This record gives sequence, C-alpha cells and structure tokens, in this order.
Amino acid sequence: MSYRIGLGTDFHQLVEGRKLWLGGIEIPHHKGATGHSDADVLLHAICDALLGDIGIHFPDTDAHFKDIDSKILLRKTFQMIRQKNFHVVNLDSVVCLERPKIMSFVSEMRNVIADILEITVDDISVKATTTEKLGFIGKEEGIMAQAVVLLRKPD
Repeated sequence: MSYRIGLGTDFHQLVEGRKLWLGGIEIPHHKGATGHSDADVLLHAICDALLGDIGIHFPDTDAHFKDIDSKILLRKTFQMIRQKNFHVVNLDSVVCLERPKIMSFVSEMRNVIADILEITVDDISVKATTTEKLGFIGKEEGIMAQAVVLLRKPD
C-alpha cells in the first residue's frame, strides 16, 4: 500500500449580505464569506488537501462555478481521487473565525463530509479556534480553514 498526505488551506473575506456556508451547511450569522462559489472555506480546504490547488480544477474565472455549492466541488474532487484509486483514511481540519461559535454545528458538518468522502464520522475531525481578536480574523473581516488528509492506495 502507498500513502499520501495532503494539506489544504483557504481564506475568504466576510461581508454583510452573504450566507455563511461551512462544512456544507448554512450557519446563521449576519456575515458570510464572499467568493466565486458559495465560499465554504472548510470544504475548499478539504478539496485542496485531497487534490492540490482546487483553483486549477475549478477556476474562479469559469462562469460554470459561479455561486456553485461547494459540496458539488468536493464530490467532483473525491471522484478525481477515486479514479486514481485513492481512498480517504482520515481527515483533520480546523476553522479559524472569531464569530459565530460553530461547535454546535460540527456534528452536522462531519455527517455531510463523511457522506461525500465515503468514510465514517469517526474518521473526521473538525475543530474551531479564534485569533483572540487579533488580525483580520479577529476583527471579523475574514475566515480561514485548514485540512489535512491521509490517503491510501492499494498496491
């Protein structure tokens, strides 16, 4: 068996008048992430960890991806790694934002992600942290997520 580790990171600006999508679910908040798609930083970080730079595969210059649900991008990403015979062993992730507090939504996020990646929720970790009011995240101007995946490919 061969293994591969992937690391993904994504940032988005927070603005009034947009929905906040994290881990494939809508989080109630007065600000949302802005971007070409639905700007789900967690799912984007997972896509990056699985595949590399998702901007290569799903460019923000392509109108087809305008306002697309990031669950669709994650499904397409997963299909690409499965075509190369890789399986996800586990996923560890962190979302960095000052507000809203998201821990009450983590279970639902894990269920959505597990369903797409065809693994159990026990193989997925989603953590949340703040920057203690420091920087653009602390000022609630932006949001960031990181994800690490372990992939396995049978010989």
